[in-house]
Amino acid sequence: MYNSTSGGYKGPHKMMLGSSPPPVTITKVFDAWSKSGSRACPSAHTDDEMIENENQSLRDRVADLEKKVHEQTDEIMCLRSTLADVLRRINTIEGARVVNSHSGGRATPTKEGVRLRHHHSDSARDVSKRSSSYVPGRSPSATQISRRSAHYQSTSSLYSDGHSSSSVSPAPSPSPTHAQAQASHHPVHHARHTPSPSPFASPARPQQLGALNKRWASTSDFATPSHTARAHSPTPTNSQLSRRPNSGSLHNLNNLRSSTSQLNLTRHGAREAQYNPDEGVVKMYLRGRPLNLYVPTPMRETYNPTGPTAQPPAKLKLEWVYGYRGRDCRNNVYQLPTGEIVYFVAAVVVLYNVEDQMQRHYLGHTDDIKCLAVHPNKLLIATGQTAGHDRRDARPHIRVWDSVSLNTLHIIGISDIERSVACLAFSKADGGSLLVAVDEAPDHNMSVWDWSRGERGYKLLETKCAADQVLAVDFSPVDRNTIITCGKNHISFWNYESGMLAKRMGIFENRERPKYVTSISFTDTGNVISGDSNGNLLIWQRGGNTVCKMVRGAHEGPVFSILVQKDGAIITGGKDGRIIEWDRDLERTGNMIEVPEQFGAPRVVTSGRGTQLVVGTTRNCVLGGTFTFPLRPVMQGHTEELWALAPHPSQQQFLTAGYDRTCYLWDTMAHTIVWSKDIGEHAQSAAFSNNGEIVIIGTTSGRWFVMDSETREMYSQHQDGNEPIQVLRFSPSGQYLAVGSRDNNIYVYQVSEDCRKYTRIGRCQGHSSFVTHLDWSADSQFLQSNSGDYELLFWNAGLCRQIVQTSQMRDVEWASNTCTLNFSTLGIWPEGADGTDINTCAKANNSALLATGDDFGKVKVFAFPACNQKARCHEYGGHSSHVTAVGYLHDDSRLISTGGRDTAIMQWVVSAASSSTSSSSHR
Repeated sequence: MYNSTSGGYKGPHKMMLGSSPPPVTITKVFDAWSKSGSRACPSAHTDDEMIENENQSLRDRVADLEKKVHEQTDEIMCLRSTLADVLRRINTIEGARVVNSHSGGRATPTKEGVRLRHHHSDSARDVSKRSSSYVPGRSPSATQISRRSAHYQSTSSLYSDGHSSSSVSPAPSPSPTHAQAQASHHPVHHARHTPSPSPFASPARPQQLGALNKRWASTSDFATPSHTARAHSPTPTNSQLSRRPNSGSLHNLNNLRSSTSQLNLTRHGAREAQYNPDEGVVKMYLRGRPLNLYVPTPMRETYNPTGPTAQPPAKLKLEWVYGYRGRDCRNNVYQLPTGEIVYFVAAVVVLYNVEDQMQRHYLGHTDDIKCLAVHPNKLLIATGQTAGHDRRDARPHIRVWDSVSLNTLHIIGISDIERSVACLAFSKADGGSLLVAVDEAPDHNMSVWDWSRGERGYKLLETKCAADQVLAVDFSPVDRNTIITCGKNHISFWNYESGMLAKRMGIFENRERPKYVTSISFTDTGNVISGDSNGNLLIWQRGGNTVCKMVRGAHEGPVFSILVQKDGAIITGGKDGRIIEWDRDLERTGNMIEVPEQFGAPRVVTSGRGTQLVVGTTRNCVLGGTFTFPLRPVMQGHTEELWALAPHPSQQQFLTAGYDRTCYLWDTMAHTIVWSKDIGEHAQSAAFSNNGEIVIIGTTSGRWFVMDSETREMYSQHQDGNEPIQVLRFSPSGQYLAVGSRDNNIYVYQVSEDCRKYTRIGRCQGHSSFVTHLDWSADSQFLQSNSGDYELLFWNAGLCRQIVQTSQMRDVEWASNTCTLNFSTLGIWPEGADGTDINTCAKANNSALLATGDDFGKVKVFAFPACNQKARCHEYGGHSSHVTAVGYLHDDSRLISTGGRDTAIMQWVVSAASSSTSSSSHR
């Protein structure tokens, strides 16, 4: 060993004595290095190795700690979600018990046994105060406010300052229109307006509800310190209500409504109905055109067209939504830790628990939802909507809401988003404190929000994102200030710092530049993976804007979705219908799924429970499965405009058909498709025979098909003109079929051979426009029909002749009431209606109920007959397009409504309304 004192080496015997070696001086070390050239001192080399070993050990321990932290974070998230799910289930059970005890609700059997599906009750929650309108001239009193209530406060610390809503449907949420109106104090008047009530008026529950009066606050640990104080004040005071800029006031709403009504009256020349008691005729006006309606004889003496109207004897509650929007939207299916799959269709966000066969619905939006993002805590969700036809009532905006209570927490971008929210993403590296959104306006502006600051968030910055379409945006999971956007002709790397965004375009160098970069994702190391329209996968180095690896021809066609799993495996889905698994080095593992063609190509692929995958497709289907077990449909729907609806005459089933050339028979109890059939043509109308064995499908080409409702066998086809078959209706006796065409004619057929043979009797000619609706009399002798120019005509069905003396028809009993223009439906028309606002109506089979669907996506329920102007109604939202058809099931237990371009089918439970707290609206 080297001796620093003598400059020599001691012998080996000194080391044997157990003495420690003398210290080595730096000077001697450098001298030794200088003398020996490249030869290093053995002791210094040993020290370096020890330091390196220490560093490696430290890095390993830090890596282990990071791994444990991630695992514990996942466990905590699962525990939170499980607790939230338990609270939701407890609330559902308690709500069902109390509602059944108050309103006599009944249990509905399911596959697993008997589950209580609580029917809507006013004592539990007043849905129509959320979706109905208000009473003009009346401001909410203290008693009215106190009646609005909620089931529980399960996530009181999740930035919510009001009561939680029912776990089955959302609480009233603030309308962006009213927020803007109150903030600016300059309301904008439009001809069409469907107001929404104030959202925060849901204070304490009445004391008599007992168990439901309990406040669940066991998830208060979800709160962040900045919001805890506000979250623990669940019941808003009057001063708080007045301070909220986005809650609006009924006084302002009344002013808006009255101004809008005056504008409508001026524009359309609408007037109040005029009644002549001597002749027993009431004259109503549509677009200035008079229409004479004859009052039934028993009512002639007492009838007053402006008299008081009865409240509807029943209400609706949204039970199930069929459909999914995958044809033109991306990244909109996620599996929550509670087991629910969250996705959207029309203006509804669906939370679907497949195992329990139960849906919950967030109904805060007023028009088409276009994008969805889940917060890193897996409990909060942000959804963005497009601008509606009424730019005041359906402004584009973002809603951040709680997936457990379905409470709206924040409404963002009311005045900042111009056209529609194209894509959304929460930040990840900082726990989700930021939210980025891209507008579909021509400049494609990108804005970054501190979404939790205030009720309307705080916009940190906004900049033009790209000249072309933007398809996706996302935050880096490791770099807090890094944002990636992609779309047509670009992929951009953004760095957010000091209130500024620095942009770098992706450099493809000598590689083929794609027309579209269609999808992006991040690896666990922060590298970016992109898929493009050429079917290629590219890896972009973390922190840079250049490609470090490329896989050509990963798919045959565009790559729609990239999923990076926790173990580093990568799963991609493409337009070629394939779902392929890759390792972290983008080498194929050999696992692949071929999605059946009838379901469409995988638009989004996301992780389910365990090894399961949840797949949203371009044909509006949600599928579930693994690489081992085949995909099966979880939800299916139509893909194009939907018009035909026919409830089964004796079973809990209904049939729908539309412009996608496909007919579906649905089971309302199992919530599944019984069968489907491709008819090869655009379907416009449908009808079941009275025995339910035959179904008739009318098409847009004037052709209609006769088909067996069980075997789907085609018996015959018939042609009536070359225009669409607008309506099909069997007579109550089953001996006749009336076919209403867009060529202005009604064709009457005699039915024989168990509804398999049809012989034309004649043609009813007399309408000056296309036939829209028709009804049979109870004795099968007469027809009444409406047309596109607001006519109401009557016909002798056997002779196919028009009855000119319409006063003779005043006392005829009608088997159905689908005509929107007759005496019994006078009250369904709002002031200023132009005759096309209401598309469909249907009378209940065994009760005094009338349902309507209009151009504004609303389903309304009236008491039948609705023969007085401004009839009271309950109003419900959910559809984002014109409601094309409504129909009651044979036992009136449910109402079915279909949307046009939103392709959604909604199933509503009909429950008795409580007379003490029934909420109705004067329109």
